[in-house]
Amino acid sequence: MSVVTNTTTIGAIDAPSRRNTELGLMVFAIAISVFAYANVGLAMDGKLPSGMFGYGGGLILLGGVSHLVVRKFAPYADPLLLPLATLLNGLGLVLIWRLDQSDRLISLAKYQYGVFTPSAPRQLMYSAIGVALFVAVLLMLKDHRILQRYTYISMVVALILLILPMFFPGKFGAKIWITIAGFSIQPGEFAKIIIAIFFAGYLMVKRDALALASRRFMGMYLPRGRDLGPILVIWALSILILVFETDLGTSLLFFGLFVIMLYVATERTSWIVFGLLMSAAGAVGVATFEHHVQSRVNAWKDPFGCFKTDGACEQISNAIMSFGSGGTLGTGWGQGHSDLIGFAANADFILATVGEEIGLAGMMAVLLIYGLIIERGVRTALAARDPFGKLLAIGLSGAFAIQVFVVAGGVMGLIPLTGMTMPFLAAGGSSVLANWALIAILIRISDTARRPAPAPAPSSDAEMTQVVRP
Repeated sequence: MSVVTNTTTIGAIDAPSRRNTELGLMVFAIAISVFAYANVGLAMDGKLPSGMFGYGGGLILLGGVSHLVVRKFAPYADPLLLPLATLLNGLGLVLIWRLDQSDRLISLAKYQYGVFTPSAPRQLMYSAIGVALFVAVLLMLKDHRILQRYTYISMVVALILLILPMFFPGKFGAKIWITIAGFSIQPGEFAKIIIAIFFAGYLMVKRDALALASRRFMGMYLPRGRDLGPILVIWALSILILVFETDLGTSLLFFGLFVIMLYVATERTSWIVFGLLMSAAGAVGVATFEHHVQSRVNAWKDPFGCFKTDGACEQISNAIMSFGSGGTLGTGWGQGHSDLIGFAANADFILATVGEEIGLAGMMAVLLIYGLIIERGVRTALAARDPFGKLLAIGLSGAFAIQVFVVAGGVMGLIPLTGMTMPFLAAGGSSVLANWALIAILIRISDTARRPAPAPAPSSDAEMTQVVRP
């Protein structure tokens, strides 16, 4: 038979195989999450938690719905992305519920706000909305290339989302939230996706001009002066965000995303060097006069020695001690003391609970899950047939990777704390919704990339005879 017929047959067999693999991994991911939930209850109260069956049923419902939608509307998509995201989301719910049981955090909340509101039920609600958004993206976005039409509209929307928090009161020293009718939204989480769409569309058109170089210096190709314009504009915008909103995390994400996509589009190492130098220069410059950023830098340089001069050391020092007390295998689910970190224990510093209660081994496993999501995103970019899809997939994967790095690096003391949330694990509705939308777009790109090309129709009887001839 012809090659076209064989390709179509292989593709038809491949789709159910991918989805069956995904289903098996989904069952495994949900089982791990429910097992962790039961472990926490047994460790803290000596009995299974009363909400275990409701929690397990909720995860099964969310996982089942998302899997069925992918099986129906994206049958050729990557089989690992959805189970990995489900596993992280499920473990995040367990960690948040575990911290809700802390007497210290309950007492602290009642002292500060007069009432304690558990975070786990709210996070479960946000997870359900996130899965609904995931389903909506897959149903509405039939082809990722449609997003290319909105290149410049996405730029305007992203800038509006990044500028809006300046007009709202700051929280914890940074202006990164919008508060409407009692609900807080972190627009930077959604802006990273919209910015990736803009960069993908812009660089697809301008990459040839940006790849040109005028001279070579010390083994690097230096770009022409006119080509430095885009990177200078993005650098200036990231600095303005950092100055007016004191948001180090979004600035790093915004600028780092552009440099990664610029490097992939042009294959010029010089852009990476320029990007690192400019980001370092901007961060150092702002840290010299912005107190909030300076205090975080001081806490990073000496987390145990700045208690007398600055209160920013308490959280990072407690996090470091949590990692140290966890050792290799951890203290056990529900047996740690990361709740001493305070209100940020279930948000910025939720990795401290991971490191203390399931140890270095558990921490490496969690980071490996993040690494697998990033790797599958990069693999999707390599498999994509169109330039826009390649750049968009690498941009979304790069944004996800940068966020994981700056959060984990800040909590572990590798870099100054940024205030961003760990994707899927940490409490926060904006983060959960945005990251489920990110996974949905990657799944759509991977489905388009792996879908078999339609067989061309023969143009004549003679050609028909040649195609079907053995």
